[in-house]
Amino acid sequence: MVFDSLPAERALEILRGSFVVTPASGGDPAAARREVAEAPGPTVAPLAMVRPDKVIQPGSSDGFDPPADYDALRSAAIQCTRCGLADGRTQVVFSDGHPDASVMVVGEAPGANEDRTGLPFVGRAGKLLDLILASVDLSRERNVYICNVLKCRPPGNRNPLPHEIETCSPWLRRQIELVRPRAILAVGTFSGRLLSGRDVALGKLRGQVYTYQGIPLVVTYHPAALLRNPRWVRPTWDDFQLLRGILERS
Repeated sequence: MVFDSLPAERALEILRGSFVVTPASGGDPAAARREVAEAPGPTVAPLAMVRPDKVIQPGSSDGFDPPADYDALRSAAIQCTRCGLADGRTQVVFSDGHPDASVMVVGEAPGANEDRTGLPFVGRAGKLLDLILASVDLSRERNVYICNVLKCRPPGNRNPLPHEIETCSPWLRRQIELVRPRAILAVGTFSGRLLSGRDVALGKLRGQVYTYQGIPLVVTYHPAALLRNPRWVRPTWDDFQLLRGILERS
């Protein structure tokens, strides 16, 4: 299920979703996925939890308490005007995937494609995420729930601002409480810092297992970052082995 037995160039080709015609897959995405799935995997290391001294709980200073019923939560979030991002959005991007998921993937903020479709992780980065998830037998159709820290697109796809994260994070906190996944995968700096409680660079966040609300948490690079930086493919795959280990033990 992993890339250890594949040439590095081939693993990168599969992860980036380019599917260049080669004798191995013939340019067929399904064949590329099978190639990854059939590759032997490494022994998963023993699970060790990291509990930071200070954990940042997603919430807001104004005492906002979102609905505790999932359908009511989604309806309220779709109508949210709690920050200025509501003025420029096409639609709220609340979630995608299975509401009774084993894994919750938490990204940073919607982009242009997400703002247009109302779904998180679409476009090239979304396809890449789906491919990596499929290689460890996960999919948004069966056992993955996907959302973002911010539910509205920042102008020009800029980074989330601190007050936007603070204002929007109660929605995420409630999503985690209601879905109650077996593991959380935070992709990107902003979701990783928020949920791990550590204000450090992403490279220092990844490679460990944290806990959030008693749920194991793994932090890794955002799929969009992999498309720009091939050298992060291998560490990302290592992080997915941490995630796989959690699921095998739970």
